[in-house]
This record gives sequence, structure tokens and C-alpha cells, in this order.
Amino acid sequence: MPKLQPGDNAPLIIATPALRQQQQGWLKSLGNERRLSDATLEAYDRDLDQFFSFLTRHMGEVSDLGHFPQLRPADIRAFMAQRRRQGTGSRSLARGMAGIRSFVRYLEEQGLATTAPFNAIQTPKYSRSLPKPLSMEKAAQLVDPGESLAMEPWVAARDSAVMLLLYAVGLRISEALALTPTTAPLPGHDAMTITGKGGKQRRLPVLPIVQSSLQHYLSLCPFELEPDSSLFRGVRGGPLSPRIVQKTIAAMRGALGLPDSATPHALRHSFATHLLANGGDLRTIQELLGHASLSTTQAYTEVEMSELMSIYQKAHPRS
Repeated sequence: MPKLQPGDNAPLIIATPALRQQQQGWLKSLGNERRLSDATLEAYDRDLDQFFSFLTRHMGEVSDLGHFPQLRPADIRAFMAQRRRQGTGSRSLARGMAGIRSFVRYLEEQGLATTAPFNAIQTPKYSRSLPKPLSMEKAAQLVDPGESLAMEPWVAARDSAVMLLLYAVGLRISEALALTPTTAPLPGHDAMTITGKGGKQRRLPVLPIVQSSLQHYLSLCPFELEPDSSLFRGVRGGPLSPRIVQKTIAAMRGALGLPDSATPHALRHSFATHLLANGGDLRTIQELLGHASLSTTQAYTEVEMSELMSIYQKAHPRS
């Protein structure tokens, strides 16, 4: 196994082929069995690479399967301390540790490691803060094409259509930008099927204003769109980037006097919160958002316990 000499730079190869093979097998199992999104798998892959890089320095040689049975709680703490010094926040560190622990558990099932040293370590704590929902008036301003700062009418129509999908349908920005001319809910289609996180599908109602907004955008879009190509385009004709949507809303915040909490994701929060405020039930909102857990929906809609009790008392037959 290659040894590191004092003063050596970190090697390009930070894991042996056997360890890399286990890494790929683990990622494949996560994708197939837990149906994690590509973005989550990529993040876990990067986190594990960082751990391999640490082990290479910490052990004095390229990280190998043989290092894992030797790990002690002090080694794990040293890794976490290094990540902290590099400026890693609690949320990112907690995610990284969850991924590394999952990989070690995968090795443990094959008799190649033990999770004992990880079980002795406390996971970093962090607050699960979510973007604040906008008021109904502010959300309406944001999705109004008449309020757009865009110079070209088709860009204003595009931005309005994207934001309506977030606010009036409750899509994630990735789900909205994944639409094609074939899957877009145009006039006459009052429902749409979305494939969300983990490949899970859900059927969503679509208001006429959303259908009309999409049709208006298509009528103005200067690019020829193939049936299965990206529906929303940038000014040069390529697929619209989430970053462009974020920058557009950031510019509108200043022009419309909107709070800093006005973000693409906040529109989805606003969709859920406003539905609840107008009599929607949490279970239905959970289905619309595509949440696996009702507790996630509760946090998403900023439901206080007093509000939950009020909903319960109105709905429960024995209250």
C-alpha cells in the first residue's frame, strides 16, 4: 500500500480499488433500495471521498478497507474537528456523518467493519430552519408577469409560469424545470403527474391560471421545443438553470419591497401554508407536496400545536 512521506501533498488516489468498489456498491444499493435522488447520492459520494482523504492523511497511507476495522471514536472526532476547521456547518456535517455511517454499516453487513466507534459519537445538532412563507399579497405580486423586471415579454412570461408552478401547484424548483412540452399541463389538462424525490410519483391538480400561463409562455418562446426537451429555456436557448430563477426572484425582492425570505423554495412553503389557512388538511397537503412524513409537512406549513389541536377538534368525531 502506498505510504505518505512527511510534507507530501494529498495524493490523487485517496482510496484503493477494493475500497472504491465497495463505495460504488454502496451507492448503487442506496439508489436501488432507498431510491435516493441523484443529488443526494452525489452529496454522499463527496462526503465519503472527504473521509477517505482524511483517512489517507490520518493513517499515513492510501485509505483501504483494512483501515475501517481499526477505527476508534477518537479517529471519528478528529475527522469532525477537521471538517469544522474547514468551515463546514452543522447541517452539512450531520449529513456527511449520516452518509459515512451508512457506508460503514454497509461494510459491517459484509463483516468488513464495525459501526461501534460511530455509535459512540454524538451527531452534530442543528436547527431545522425553513424559509418563511410569504403573505398571499406578496406571493401574488411575485408571480404576476406585470411585475417582472425582464426586458423581453417571453422571459417575463417564462418567469411567471415557473413561479406559478411553485406557488399554485407546490412543485419543487427541480420538478418545475424538469417539465417538457409533453408533460406540461396546458389548457384542457387540469392535472399533472410529477416524479419527485426518490422517483416517487404524485398526481396534482392544476388551476386554469397555471395552464394559461404555460400556454402564454409557449406562444412567446422564441425557441423550437422538441416534445421531450426542456420546457423552460434560458435566453441562449439552453435549459433554464435554477440559479437564474433564484437571481430573478432576488432582483424582484428589491423592486417590490419583498422580504429576504422571498425565494423560490419559499413559494412552495407559501402554497402549503396558504392551503392550510384556507381549510386544507395536513394529510392532503402532505400528498400534494410529496412528503414521506406528516411531521415534515407540519414543519413545512409552520403549524403550531394550538393550530393542530384546533384542526383536530373540528375534524375528530369524538372531540
